[in-house]
Amino acid sequence: MNRLISAVILLALAAPAFGWSKQGHQLVGELAERDLTPATRAEVARLLAGETEPTLAGVSTWADEIRAQSRSTGNPLGERSSRWHYVNFPDKGCNYVPARDCPDGNCVIGAINAQRAILADRSQPLQARRDALKFIVHFVGDAHQPMHAGLASDRGGNDFQLNYRGKGSPKGEGTNMHGVWDYWLLRSANLDNAAYTAKLLQSPLPEGTRLAADNPAAEWTLESCRLITSNSLYPPKRRITDAYLDLHRPTAEARVRQAGARLAALLNGALDTAH
Repeated sequence: MNRLISAVILLALAAPAFGWSKQGHQLVGELAERDLTPATRAEVARLLAGETEPTLAGVSTWADEIRAQSRSTGNPLGERSSRWHYVNFPDKGCNYVPARDCPDGNCVIGAINAQRAILADRSQPLQARRDALKFIVHFVGDAHQPMHAGLASDRGGNDFQLNYRGKGSPKGEGTNMHGVWDYWLLRSANLDNAAYTAKLLQSPLPEGTRLAADNPAAEWTLESCRLITSNSLYPPKRRITDAYLDLHRPTAEARVRQAGARLAALLNGALDTAH
């Protein structure tokens, strides 16, 4: 089993770092869908009618897909939204200053707030509200990934190179901190979506999961930033082993669990007029 997990991980080394892995975002969508009110569920179904996979899990990676298109074949919306996936802080104090950290709303906090307003406004065109829903599903997941609220000095861990196992090439197989938290921690559990969802549902929601009254998106990213320092996520000597993944996987799973519950609460508040 360990050989299988390691093989899967090594195959992912060259994968680009976006938000949570595809599986991570799908898990957030799956968990959220279970907590939607009937009215919200009906509106979500109406907005997503015609999508290839008209579920929250099914559209959860769309924001990454259009961003990837903007870098290859070109996608104006993907390019415009590229800065909406993260917020970087200047130091480990994790103090959020909107004008400095999110100019013109171009960060994950500003994006969640702006897209929620579009989604809740039923006078907006259907396509705008559909896109807003797909953005929110993705960005709520991103806000709960610690490296999406990381330090500007290493671009949220993208510039912090790591060695894993030291096998596969003369210099060892490398990745970075962002990649570890995007992909490896969840994928190395070797569970499919159904099994992982069942596992996450067996654990209680972490304390403090309830939506903040003022600016929940800011609170989520500040939680993510504080995890980096309080849990000593950066390994010494830039080297990790399987033990690192085992140690920090519960934190990643708790963040996915919180993201699902909070996404549902956000959507219920925006789409269920009686909520």
